[in-house]
Amino acid sequence: MNIQGKSSYHEVHARSLADPQGFWAEAAREIDWIEPPKTIFDASQGTYGRWFTGGVVNTCYNALDRHVERGRADQVALIHDSPLTNSITKLTYAELLNEVQALGAVMQDFGVAKGDRVILYMPMVPEAVVAMLACARIGAVHSVVFGGFAAKELATRIDDAQPKLILSASCGIEPGRIVQYKPLLDEAIRLAGSKPKACIVLQRPQLTCDLAPGRDYDWASLRRKAMNDGKKAPCVPVAATDPLYILYTSGTTGIPKGVVRDNGGHLVAVKWSMFNLYGVKPGEVWWCGSDIGWVVGHSYIVYGPLLHGATSIMYEGKPVGTPDAGAFWRVISEHKAVALFTAPTAFRAIRKEDPEGKFIRQYDLSTFRTLFLAGERADPPTVEWAEQQLKVPVIDHWWQTETGWCIAGNPVGLGMLPVKHGSPTVPMPGYQVDVVDEAAKPVGPNTMGSIVIKLPMPPGCLPTLWKQDERFKEAYLSEFPGYYKTSDAGYKDEDGYVWVMGRTDDIINVAGHRLSTGGMEEILASHPDVAECAVLGVKDAIKGEVPCGFLVLKAGVQRAPAEIEKEIIALVRDKLGPVAAFKLAITVGRLPKTRSGKILRGTIKKIADGESWTMPATIEDPKVLDEIGAALKGRV
Repeated sequence: MNIQGKSSYHEVHARSLADPQGFWAEAAREIDWIEPPKTIFDASQGTYGRWFTGGVVNTCYNALDRHVERGRADQVALIHDSPLTNSITKLTYAELLNEVQALGAVMQDFGVAKGDRVILYMPMVPEAVVAMLACARIGAVHSVVFGGFAAKELATRIDDAQPKLILSASCGIEPGRIVQYKPLLDEAIRLAGSKPKACIVLQRPQLTCDLAPGRDYDWASLRRKAMNDGKKAPCVPVAATDPLYILYTSGTTGIPKGVVRDNGGHLVAVKWSMFNLYGVKPGEVWWCGSDIGWVVGHSYIVYGPLLHGATSIMYEGKPVGTPDAGAFWRVISEHKAVALFTAPTAFRAIRKEDPEGKFIRQYDLSTFRTLFLAGERADPPTVEWAEQQLKVPVIDHWWQTETGWCIAGNPVGLGMLPVKHGSPTVPMPGYQVDVVDEAAKPVGPNTMGSIVIKLPMPPGCLPTLWKQDERFKEAYLSEFPGYYKTSDAGYKDEDGYVWVMGRTDDIINVAGHRLSTGGMEEILASHPDVAECAVLGVKDAIKGEVPCGFLVLKAGVQRAPAEIEKEIIALVRDKLGPVAAFKLAITVGRLPKTRSGKILRGTIKKIADGESWTMPATIEDPKVLDEIGAALKGRV
């Protein structure tokens, strides 16, 4: 297939690789600098070079103050929509700025200064956004830990970041239950060697908590006093290369990896992406249905839309069950969103509950232009279902916590390229994406290998891990010299489209044949009765590994699971041939997932292989693992 059309993508991408200094210098003009960068890219700095060295900037000024100064004071900046509390709150750019200035002053009163760390352990409430921006305003480095995270996991992050202050809330709200945060926070502080100076706690009316005298302070009281006293923190100038935030990913050694995001590169990259990738204009309503505990929430609930002068929706709810599978369409219709960015798992949940799309037709979606999916591989059946139901482009794109923004996508602002189901399309400007063999040599089109990014990484990507330069080099830069290792496997086709087929450890070796679990999942998901699925390799004495498929059936399917399992096995044999050795399909009620919707394949594999495993800190519902264990009994 030849790539044709009016997209300027090819020319823009080629220029970004041929003249990265010129390309990103031009993009940097969209940012208000206190002092412009002296060097656009300095190869002599950091682990692989640093972007915008010598530049001085303030991220909060770019997200709020400049819009208030230039005619957007009364435009809504943030819409908080919570079906869980049955409330909608709207803050204009001017109102959000007032809140941020006051909280910044409160934090400064606790001695928080430029470079100090502040941990935010918060639910999806407007105060969490205020706290992130207040940290950016005063030059403090925020580290958001997903609200309700286990105490031990929170403690490891406290020890690593050594925060001066922790901002938290009395509780989080889930469908049908209230999650108490305070006992988890108290236990984490008890376990941690590093003790914060103080905790500021937001008391939510659904459940209040006791405050520890001398350590804990009531958020509302401090806010009220700062407002009454007219206290307003000014913007603190920081270097472009200073950290804006630390975001932890789970480490294999048990020590979390603190991904560092700098101020300058992050500002330039996410601002550039809002129109060029997502096609959103300033003043339009944008919805990223993620959580601020994840990188997607940082980049596209908080920073991206506000830097761009858009209106951002923050949603405290689920795709189904709050109250039904029409929740997303209500939000889009009510707030007139032009685009939604969510995880494929959300759409699989909606499709499972509403396979005919009846809820979709109950709402006016006339403003809605584009659906973006990311966070895991978007299987073609889910994408096709969304396209048919919504009648708008459905765009899969691929990125990581470490990169902070999209590696490969379909650039709406530059002009869309033809969609190929199963591919996130093409590398974004600044990224040279190669597929290499074990000797780090690029392989030809349609050949499976490790997906890598040629150094230097573009602006916005991590410069290092927090206080762990050597670990950063070892984890990401050493295996393929001259490249950043994504730990994803896949291939590029003859048109340069990237196909991400799974993590490198999701490629299974069946009697010497390297097979992609992602490719098998596509086949399973194409069965009309299957709502979602996962395929992983389980140990086999003869073949080394054999694939095992887990199926969740659509709501309303009445047929016997054993009958469907047989059809699935025949389908894989028909599409992939006997080489796949696919003989095991198991129907389960649900799949274990993280709170961001990623399927916990590694944990399922350990259960199937009879290996010891630990409860993942990010799991949404631990009971699912018992269900998986029960389903596997007598089958493997």
